[in-house]
Amino acid sequence: MNENERLIGESPEFSALLEQASTVAPLHKPVLVVGERGTGKEGIASRLHFLSNRWEGQFIKLNCAAISDSLLESELFGHEAGAFTGANKVHHGRFERAHGGTLFLDELANTSVLVQEKILRVIEYGEFERVGGSKTIKCDVRLVAATNEDLPELARQGKFRADLLDRLAFDVLTIPPLRHRTDDILLLAEHFAITMTKELERAVFPGFSPEAQKTLQEYPWPGNVRELKNAVERAVYRMTEEKAISEITLDPFASPYRPTQKTSKDANIGDTTTLLTFPINLKQDTREREIQIIEAALEAAKYNQRDAADNLQLTYHQLRGYLKKYGLVGERGAEQETTDD
Repeated sequence: MNENERLIGESPEFSALLEQASTVAPLHKPVLVVGERGTGKEGIASRLHFLSNRWEGQFIKLNCAAISDSLLESELFGHEAGAFTGANKVHHGRFERAHGGTLFLDELANTSVLVQEKILRVIEYGEFERVGGSKTIKCDVRLVAATNEDLPELARQGKFRADLLDRLAFDVLTIPPLRHRTDDILLLAEHFAITMTKELERAVFPGFSPEAQKTLQEYPWPGNVRELKNAVERAVYRMTEEKAISEITLDPFASPYRPTQKTSKDANIGDTTTLLTFPINLKQDTREREIQIIEAALEAAKYNQRDAADNLQLTYHQLRGYLKKYGLVGERGAEQETTDD
């Protein structure tokens, strides 16, 4: 999606945000952009860059969540040849490449404390060293950071540097989610629909029916503008007649054949660590898991205890011992083959 598409809107809430961005854009101060996924944080960062006197410089972008901690430092600050295995030549990081321009760091909350410390130094002193180097490099970069996390809360929990947050929070631009700017929904939807119609080389977009308009305006859009764009484009390409679109598919996964998530009872015992919530009572949890496994083995063996014992790699009498231990002797599976005891 063209990031400028996410800046379409005439609602009072969104107009106020754009005005705030225009006001702070000419300054050299860092700016923090906060918003839910799909609200257009990169679009706001782009606006800040191109409305500043740095507009002729580079607008460099990096999603911090897309790179592992071990590589992020090198990607931001560069590295010297021989800094680590595979570093055969000097690598210029994003800060160097953004010199004289703007660096946009998305998902900043995902960075390590070490990276946060180095970013803070760049903000305060405009300098850093490449990984594996000792030479101090000066840079002139305007930093715009973005997050969908509650950074003040993370700072209180010690998960984000409070001093870095203080420097980033010279001004905070908080993007209202789409559900709080309902006046813009149809405006955006029509823009996406017309664009998709042209892409499909169709003659004209016939519009949305009143029912479709109601659906668009009443849905909360948790994925915001990105989700709206997908839903509208999907509706346009599925359109078979040149009449107003009446059906909007909000959940593309909806299907009677959709695979369902396994419950904890059906899950493989090796995968159950993802279901644990600590603290737990180990003895009680072990008992419940053994009962669960025994019952599943009996059911799989159609309650033939000898076959169930084989499935569990137990002897028949060992299984009988477990059945008595857990009070399962009255169960359907315990009523069979008791004459063998």
